[in-house]
Amino acid sequence: MSTRKLTLYPAPDDEQDRRKRGLRIGVEGGRLAGQSLSPTHIAFGQLCSLAATPSPASYFRESGLPAAYVADCLNFNLRVTRDIEDIGVLGHVDEFGELRAATGPNYGRVWDADVVDALADRFGDGVTGHWRVPGEFGRRVEVTKANTTLFASDRDMFVFLADEERRIEVAGRNLARGFFAWNSEVGDKTLGLGFFLFDYVCCNRIVWGADQYTEVRVRHTKGAPDRWLEEVQPVLAEYADGSEKPVIETIEAARERKIKEDIDKVLATRFGKSMVEPIKAIHQVEEGRPIETMWDVTVAATAHAHSIPNTDKRLDIEREAGDLLKQAA
Repeated sequence: MSTRKLTLYPAPDDEQDRRKRGLRIGVEGGRLAGQSLSPTHIAFGQLCSLAATPSPASYFRESGLPAAYVADCLNFNLRVTRDIEDIGVLGHVDEFGELRAATGPNYGRVWDADVVDALADRFGDGVTGHWRVPGEFGRRVEVTKANTTLFASDRDMFVFLADEERRIEVAGRNLARGFFAWNSEVGDKTLGLGFFLFDYVCCNRIVWGADQYTEVRVRHTKGAPDRWLEEVQPVLAEYADGSEKPVIETIEAARERKIKEDIDKVLATRFGKSMVEPIKAIHQVEEGRPIETMWDVTVAATAHAHSIPNTDKRLDIEREAGDLLKQAA
């Protein structure tokens, strides 16, 4: 659909009171032709990006400007100041109608429902069986809205399941397997899976002692639906059906592989120069000897990661450690 076929206008006063949104979008073509839709939060941001307005979506949301003024600004940019562009719109038609997404023509939509169905087929319902919503400090809990790790909204979905009964003994630690899965069919984020070992999950649903984090991501390009089927689903099947044996074999291989290169260079290449000394130091303190093997590197790196308060940075280090472990196998 062409960007020229979208027209924004103020919503009726009574609808603004009920829906708390000041704009509607008229659609002139495609399967939604003739519909009048109210944009979700993310769809409004996408429209602002398509219109390439000087002011970001946050300005329009927070400025208190009349809806008619905002509509005029976006319509002018969509129709006059920018080139025509084909886009994909995703709408939901009900009593009011809703525009859920306005994405590029090559956006490869992987439906949240398909991801959830695949997870349910492989791992069950998250309440029964081996793979469940994690307990608290290793103890089962009755799953409620307050403690669930299964989430969905108008912009994305997220699942965190764990196998806390079939634990794995790793270097004197009794670890459980867990994974994250996330997706956004409306363009808010990539499709991804993160796999890891961990000690336990606390009442605040924080993962403690996460180790060997590895990740698979699929960007929503044109081939994303095929990649989801060909690349990601087999990974899910392997993880769901696999025993602890491959994990243990990988770890044993890393323990046997001595580092022949300069250790400082290995650490700097993987984790950055600023991380070299902290990682070497924590291994010396905890193990009483210098780093010698690939297993030593992963142990030291993840131990150092536990001291980092920033979640993104911590996961970056754990992801690199997990990649090293796989290369050693």
